[in-house]
Order: sequence, then C-alpha cells, then structure tokens
Amino acid sequence: MKKKTKIILTSVTASSVTSGLLAGLYATYRVAFHSPNGNQNDDFEYRFNDQTRPMSYKIFRMIGAMHAMEYERVSVESFDGHKLIGRYYEVRKGAPLCICVHGYRGTPARDFSGGARMLMEMGYNVLMPEQRATGESEGHAITFGMKEHKDCKSWIDYAIRRFGTGVKICLVGVSMGATTVLMSAVDGLPENVKGIAADCPFDSPVEIIKQVAWKDYHIPPFIAGPAAGMAALLYGHFRLGGLTASDGAAASQVPILLIHGEEDRFVPSYMSQRIAEANPQMVTRVTFPGAGHGISFLADEEKYKKVTGDFLNRIFA
Repeated sequence: MKKKTKIILTSVTASSVTSGLLAGLYATYRVAFHSPNGNQNDDFEYRFNDQTRPMSYKIFRMIGAMHAMEYERVSVESFDGHKLIGRYYEVRKGAPLCICVHGYRGTPARDFSGGARMLMEMGYNVLMPEQRATGESEGHAITFGMKEHKDCKSWIDYAIRRFGTGVKICLVGVSMGATTVLMSAVDGLPENVKGIAADCPFDSPVEIIKQVAWKDYHIPPFIAGPAAGMAALLYGHFRLGGLTASDGAAASQVPILLIHGEEDRFVPSYMSQRIAEANPQMVTRVTFPGAGHGISFLADEEKYKKVTGDFLNRIFA
C-alpha cells in the first residue's frame, strides 16, 4: 500500500513539474516570439528611453511624414505558405531598388521613418516588407531572422519578376532586419543584389535573447538560452540556433556596410564588429559616437547620409 502511494505521489510530482515547465516555456514563447504583441503594429507606438526621449518630437514628426506618404500595397507568398505584405514607394521607373527590412516588433514606417525618405531623396525606389507576423503579414511567430532571411529572398525574387532581370538591388535592414538581410546571403544571392547595408545588427539570435533576458528580466543566460530554444521549437515550430549574421557576412559575395551606434544598449556594438571580422574584405563598418540603438541617423544625420550615399553610389555604379 505504501509503495503504491509513493508511486502515485511521484507521478503527481512529475506531472506538476512537467506542467510547470511547459507553462514556463509557453510564457517564454509569448514574451519573446509570439506576434503581434500589444500595440506593436501601431506606427506611433514608440518606446522612448533616456537616449531617444530628447528626440521624441523629431521622431514623431518623421513617422507622421512617412505615414502620410502614398505607397502601393504588394504581396508575396513565403516559402512556408504565408502571405507577406509590403509597401512599395516608386520615385522613378528603372531606378535601383532598396529593400528595407524593419526590426523586432517594428513597422516599416516607424523603423525607416528617416532612412526610407533619405533613400527616396537620393533617387532610389523603396520596397519595405512587413516582416512575418507583423503588420498585415501572416504568421504567429517572430523568429529572429531564422525564417525571415528566407522571406527576404522571396522579396528579391518578387522584385526581379516585377522590375526585370536588370534591376539593381540593395538590401537594407535595421536591428533584427539588419540581421535578416545579412543572413540572407548565407546561401548566395542573385547577381541583382549589389550590396547589403545593415544598421545595428545582432550576430546570434540566441546570444541577443540571453542578453536581453538578463538585462530586462534577470534570467541567467544558462537558463534563458535553452528555454528560448525549447520554446521556439515547441510553440513557434522553428529552430532558434544554427545560423548567425556572421555566417551570412562570411558567405557574402557583395559589399556590406555595417553601421552601429557606439552607445547601443540593446545590441552592443561589439556584435557588428564580430560580423565585420567574418569577412573584412567585403565589410565596411562605421560607428556613430554617442548614438543608441537604431538612432545613428538621428545622432548625426549628415554623416549618416554621406556614409550611406557613398556606399550606394559605389555598389550601383
């Protein structure tokens, strides 16, 4: 009788532990990967900090100007059957095309409120995808570039079909979007892609998650990493590891421009340095003193325009 009771208690305990573990993994999935989350698709939902608050008026003014611009709604089907939505802004027929990929829980109009308008003023057409599980694009999980880099290739194929085999393309990304465009080079890119411009990319999805988990939630990295990996696989149906931005940079056959704020508190600038070291022959890295995450453009607009303009003139020549 005692033995039977002990077995039952052991079974109940194991069941409770399993339930607790699954609940914890689901919570991890909801926080890190599930999308949409809250008001993330609102162009004006901007989370200010002490680095960006002094720029709030300019940021909202730029978002408003971008939000008011007319664009064409376009779409593609992803490799796994999701309908992905994009915004196409045409400056001039036949002009080179910049495919601009926004960041984690971002929107095109928010993340490229300055950059996209800058590119259009330079004479380039702009295509801005809404990343999977963001905006009107289908999907339920943000995968930190693991699936998004394949979506990027779908948009490249779309551009070549629509604008012809002679179209010149530059891939442009910010934050997770920067990691996405770098990863897209891992298996090679069509010759139409002449370069990649990546602003504040993280190298490893696992590493950035571990860092944020510790900084924001005080979860030790040795717990956060495996938990995120299991949550991604169990509830998001994707593998989190196995590919980094450095892998994409190392494989790239086209020039890469890396931009990073030296005071970035979200994606430390050493991450882009590591990416640059993966292929020093192809990578140019420029840092912006005093700039936080994704605001190098705001910190020094003149320098940003010159660095970007020089790079685009070189690759599109």
